[in-house]
Amino acid sequence: YPTFKGQVLNGEQLWELIEGLEANDLLFYTHLLTGYIGSVSFLNTILEVINKLRSVNPNLTYVCDPVMGDEGKLYVPEELVHVYREKVVPLASMLTPNQFEAEKLTGLRINSEEDGREACAILHAAGPSKVVITSITIGGLLLLIGSHQKEKGQKPEQFKILIDKIPAYFTGTGDLMTALLLGWSNKYPDSLDKAAELAVSTLQALLRRTLGDYKRAGYDPTSSSLEIRLIQSQDDIRNPNVELKAERYS
Repeated sequence: YPTFKGQVLNGEQLWELIEGLEANDLLFYTHLLTGYIGSVSFLNTILEVINKLRSVNPNLTYVCDPVMGDEGKLYVPEELVHVYREKVVPLASMLTPNQFEAEKLTGLRINSEEDGREACAILHAAGPSKVVITSITIGGLLLLIGSHQKEKGQKPEQFKILIDKIPAYFTGTGDLMTALLLGWSNKYPDSLDKAAELAVSTLQALLRRTLGDYKRAGYDPTSSSLEIRLIQSQDDIRNPNVELKAERYS
């Protein structure tokens, strides 16, 4: 959109909201999800929020989508990478980076499936028991690599899902994917591969519906980003048809 209004919340304002929740005894949460964060000060406040929420519920599940960039380009300040790597990742229960973000967090270039699996192992060692690299391009193929380390020191269960490429650009796919992974992982906490199958299949169905709606309206889907048809796709979200299957690594 050419114009938008409103204010960007800063760390102090976020903490004021937390204080308000605490004053009303409303700090018991089971899950916390974070996505794009544009400043170090706000990210540091998020760390305080996590610790505050876990003081009330030590079993809080924190799902972190470390939104920093894509396709070799950062779109947040460089100093955020250090904060994510050193402070945020150790607190995360699940991490959902894309290929570029996984490379920034691990220092490892991902040029193969084996590299992707190794990146997951490095991230497990830093903290999170579940890691999903949501999009990796290798040899012209688009895939997801997931990894679940059920116990510290245990060999993680790892898998991949080949993803069909859709010739259009959509707004909000990363946010939606992480939310779906959170939801399905909550339903199937011991089966990250099943949760990922459901999440990917849901997302693909929504993207196909969105693309079809724009085409029927006479809109060129390659001209700009498309807004995902969430409301129109409620049935796909509730009861996805799993078309894309996970393949476990031995």
